[in-house]
Amino acid sequence: MTEHVDRSEPEAAAPASAVVTPADAADAARLVAFGLQPRLQPARDQEYADLLRRYREDPPFARLADAVATGLGLIVLEVSPRAGMAVTAAEDSVFAVRMGDYARRTSADSGDRFLHGLAHLAVAAMAFPRPEDLADDGYIGRVSVNGVDAFVRQACRRLEERAERQGENTDPATDAPGLEAAWRIWARRSAAGATKDARRLAGSTTGIVGKAVAFLTDSGFLQRTGDDNGGTYRTTARYQLQVRDMAGSAAMAELLELGVVPVTDGTPTLLPPEESDDLELVADAGLPFHS
Repeated sequence: MTEHVDRSEPEAAAPASAVVTPADAADAARLVAFGLQPRLQPARDQEYADLLRRYREDPPFARLADAVATGLGLIVLEVSPRAGMAVTAAEDSVFAVRMGDYARRTSADSGDRFLHGLAHLAVAAMAFPRPEDLADDGYIGRVSVNGVDAFVRQACRRLEERAERQGENTDPATDAPGLEAAWRIWARRSAAGATKDARRLAGSTTGIVGKAVAFLTDSGFLQRTGDDNGGTYRTTARYQLQVRDMAGSAAMAELLELGVVPVTDGTPTLLPPEESDDLELVADAGLPFHS
């Protein structure tokens, strides 16, 4: 009897490049750590640039880095030389910034979180007023503190005029602030005010916008370019990605549909209105926060 010999080829071993080593895991985590430092630019850090190149050229390493980010509750928006490893926090991530936390961080009255959310929403809408601006990787938005405040106040006037035409109550009961729409709250707040040393009041609308742009600057989303108009700023690639990710929000669409569209130097202009349904800005809708 002839003994049967199995001459089939043994199962091929996994390629060495697919085997994850502790060093690979450390490098992937290091890349995500770089991504959590939004003000760090790859062009100024050789290790960061090398890891970005490896991400683009080594698919297994890219999947590993993505998995590390996912495990931390992060969403990878883009990995490129211009933006670095741009990540944003998912709602359940330990890195998520919530409007209440932001208000406490800026020593703001918790009752003003609605206005702080509106300020962030307005900065985003003013920086990228058109879909093509968000789609163009080379586009740089420009905003100013006074311009953002004027932008919101023009939107307030548009909403007030619409309410008057439709016969709505424009002076709701003071003991029921929840009935007030965003424009009523913002329009009643002082634009600047002043302390004894001529600094703008933190609770004024320009003070609120100033805190918003300072936070965005510290987060690597904006870069300060000057002191005119309360402070002028330009957008970064990371902010464009952040706003692009959030552009589908109803609140941002409503603000843009009011027809108050800024020009690129940060000063607002009012376009002819188009008839549409009544619009209200919702609470806690500011970028880049979770409600």
